[in-house]
Amino acid sequence: MTPLKIGAALKANEIADHRDWLFEDARDIEIQDFMTLAALTSELDDRVAAAQVALDGHNGRRGIHGPFEGLDIDNKDPELRPLITARFLKALEAADRIGARQMVLHSPYNAWSRNNLWNWPDYMEQKQARVHDILGPVVTAAQDKGITLVIENIQDVDPATRRILVDSFNSDAIALSIDTGHAHLARRMSGAPPVDYFVHDAGDQLGHVHVQDLDGHADRHWAPGEGEIEWHAVFRALAACKSAPHIVLELRNKADIPKGFAYLRDLGLAC
Repeated sequence: MTPLKIGAALKANEIADHRDWLFEDARDIEIQDFMTLAALTSELDDRVAAAQVALDGHNGRRGIHGPFEGLDIDNKDPELRPLITARFLKALEAADRIGARQMVLHSPYNAWSRNNLWNWPDYMEQKQARVHDILGPVVTAAQDKGITLVIENIQDVDPATRRILVDSFNSDAIALSIDTGHAHLARRMSGAPPVDYFVHDAGDQLGHVHVQDLDGHADRHWAPGEGEIEWHAVFRALAACKSAPHIVLELRNKADIPKGFAYLRDLGLAC
């Protein structure tokens, strides 16, 4: 298997600590400065400027993590849905201003969704319709800007459900993201399939991957090698993807990025 090039998810002020590694090989970078209300309103211009400075000279692919706290893309309140749409549109503006071509958003699916699939008439259809109400204008705006929304698994149990949602938009401006730790945690908590199955299910719709390890109990965001994930299986599945997804280490302790990268490199999986 050919090793895969990986990058990192960082805030703008953390890039300097890893600049040589990131810039010399034009690695993927995901900027995580645009997830809060303040970041997308009163602090927006300052954060954009800081990211532009930090990224100066970077020739790799870029993305941002979009806002998510309190912003359920399946919000049932019709009065709140336009506010969520507006927040995502503002995040798209930030992405465009720093040259990012991806934006990560969170999935609305979990074990409750899976278990209640046939409990109410049209349960999943109604859920999907609410998601379209919120994301429809965002997908259109992303298409216009040349940005792809990537929907990340959070508590997803059945990876096919999120894939079907992405399919329903019939747009190249929306694709799939996989967080390796979230997938493994769902396996331990809710009986989801192993991480590599999530990758195989996504196939060529996979646009983005968060690489993190954990113990199966909590969302640790540890460096690869510190937890339970079977990395050979995950990277074999990734190598089969023709979509060349952005692959970034998303670690709680950014000082562990060199250690996490070295672990995967020494296994012959990453470069």
